[in-house]
Amino acid sequence: MPHQYPALTPEQKKELSENALCIVAVGKGILAADESTGSIAKRLQSIGTENTEENRRFYRQLVFTADARVNPCIGGVILFHETMYQKADDGHLFTKVIKDKGALVGIKVDKGVVPLAGTNGETTTQGLDGLTERCAQYKKDGADFAKWRCVLKITPTTPSYLAIIENASVLAHYASICQQDFLDLIMTGRHRAWRFR
Repeated sequence: MPHQYPALTPEQKKELSENALCIVAVGKGILAADESTGSIAKRLQSIGTENTEENRRFYRQLVFTADARVNPCIGGVILFHETMYQKADDGHLFTKVIKDKGALVGIKVDKGVVPLAGTNGETTTQGLDGLTERCAQYKKDGADFAKWRCVLKITPTTPSYLAIIENASVLAHYASICQQDFLDLIMTGRHRAWRFR
């Protein structure tokens, strides 16, 4: 059997397991609050609100400080880079607000999807470059787990073999880097989001 290098320490494996169990505990799920600045613009526009950093912060604060009855339902909250460093009106970082409610903090670490050459409009995900450093910083700043998004286009002729292999490879590299450097990638299958079109 080939040696798995670098292997995780028993402490790292324990931390991974504990985080995974926390997030997928019975009755719990993940709150995805990782909309990019462009994506959240659509939400704000639908209620006639300008897409400013303060309005984005206020919208997220409403979500993170919701009635305490939702606390037992949320095991983890995925944040966007901007949100990781925003604060509630009381001066506490959103990461603290989330952890005080008993949930783990996640962070979106991919850099978005790009066209995959040689396919019929399929994509791959970018962001492996610099991922080690980003993960280390996010962990230092309070993140407990990471999220990476890959998109497979589902039609009668897709996904292509190339798209499947490319996205599987990207996911494997992401997982390896996170486990080695971030140490808290949730390995339950929930660390990836497949969007079916």
